[in-house]
Amino acid sequence: MARNDGIDRTSARNQCLTEKDIGKIEGHNERENQSYTNPDIDPSRSHLNVHFKTPTGSYAEMFAQMEADGQISTRGLKPDAYHYGEMVFDVNTAYFHNNGGYEYAKQFFAEAYQAAVKIVGGERYILSAVMHADERNPRMSDALGYPVFHFHLHVVYVPVVEKQIKWTKRCKDPKLVGTVKQTIMQVSASKKWMSDPVLDEQGKPMYNAQGKVILNKSYSVLQDQFYDHMAAAGYTNVQRGEKGSTEQHLTVLQFKTMKEEERLAQAEARREQAEADQAAAQDAAADAQRAAELAQHEAAYAQAEAERINQEIQQADAQREQAMKEVAQAQEAAARARAEAAEAAELAQEMEQKADKAKSWLDKLLTDKKDVTDKVSEIGDVDELLPKPGLLMSKADYRDKVALPALRTVFNWCREAVLKLRKEREEHQATRKALMQANRKVERLEETSSEYRDRASKFDRLVEILGIDRINQMFAEHDEQKRSHRLEHRRNDGAR
Repeated sequence: MARNDGIDRTSARNQCLTEKDIGKIEGHNERENQSYTNPDIDPSRSHLNVHFKTPTGSYAEMFAQMEADGQISTRGLKPDAYHYGEMVFDVNTAYFHNNGGYEYAKQFFAEAYQAAVKIVGGERYILSAVMHADERNPRMSDALGYPVFHFHLHVVYVPVVEKQIKWTKRCKDPKLVGTVKQTIMQVSASKKWMSDPVLDEQGKPMYNAQGKVILNKSYSVLQDQFYDHMAAAGYTNVQRGEKGSTEQHLTVLQFKTMKEEERLAQAEARREQAEADQAAAQDAAADAQRAAELAQHEAAYAQAEAERINQEIQQADAQREQAMKEVAQAQEAAARARAEAAEAAELAQEMEQKADKAKSWLDKLLTDKKDVTDKVSEIGDVDELLPKPGLLMSKADYRDKVALPALRTVFNWCREAVLKLRKEREEHQATRKALMQANRKVERLEETSSEYRDRASKFDRLVEILGIDRINQMFAEHDEQKRSHRLEHRRNDGAR
């Protein structure tokens, strides 16, 4: 039996790690290094190391994948923040040596792994859990004269706490403000291992002689959790490590080292608490900055909106005045066009009547001899145009000297009548074309008048909504801004 002080005690240690540190831890735990500074590691026995959870990649790759899958959140963390934690579960070497060695250690640490799952908050937050069986205990080995190996469990995990994200005042629905928007698993070593105050029988915090709150150290709680779980699982042949002290298992050097680790752990806890306070202050400052920026944006938006409304009012007023002028012009043009159209219609009607009359006259002229005589009488006296032949006048003389000149006179008159009729018809067609153009112009003017009336109506509604006083005030503000801009421009020109 190995030499022992008769008391076997559990030990649980925790350290927080950054991205910069995790590579060294991974190389040691997974035995990826070519050589080790610890001379007691026997690589020929590394195949005996037992993984209770085997990593699927490097620790950093697994962390990045968990973040990408939304299992964890690094919201608000600094680049050098602690992303990882490592717990080492241990009992003195003699305990395992006296209770079955390697096989007993595998059973013991299989149960210790279940304790780690509960402490961490779930197996999915554990990246690796490996029992080392290849580290030699030099003191016991020298005492017994043969190699004795120290069994212990390394658990690398992601420290997370549940965090509720609530709706802020920027939410459009006021009913949601202050309610839970989303629950995330926040990576935070400081909050994971935050020390709680010790409470008295009334449930109130206890204070020491200096008036400071007595804290139940988180690492002391870790010791309790590990021991309580193993005792509940039936391992009652081991005791909890002494509170407030570090167990000296084998050597003075180990004791000093573990004492220094405890001191560093406490300093680390204080540093983490300070970082947590600083992060909270930075979050509060960032929230205040965002609120100030939001207020500034809202003020700028309100100013821009006021300027836009001012410009719209000015444009609407100008358009209204222009519309009223154009409506009046359109009405005058429409009245003139109607008068011209009416005049053109009367002229066209008169021309049509003349054309009908001329056509009727020509038709009768060609068919009715009596009517021809009547028409000839309209041209001149019949006896003068066609005098009776003299007693001594031959037919040829009468034809050449009387009949033919008369016919020429009638023919010229008819040609002039036809030309006049043709001219009147052309004038009639031109008049009708002008009338159609005038009608189209009237229609366009009426459409334009309707559009300007709509604009004027919109401006009137705007006046009704804002009030004439507000509109006049905005006009005055706009004029003042223009005046200020002109003065500024003149000053700049003078400076140049």
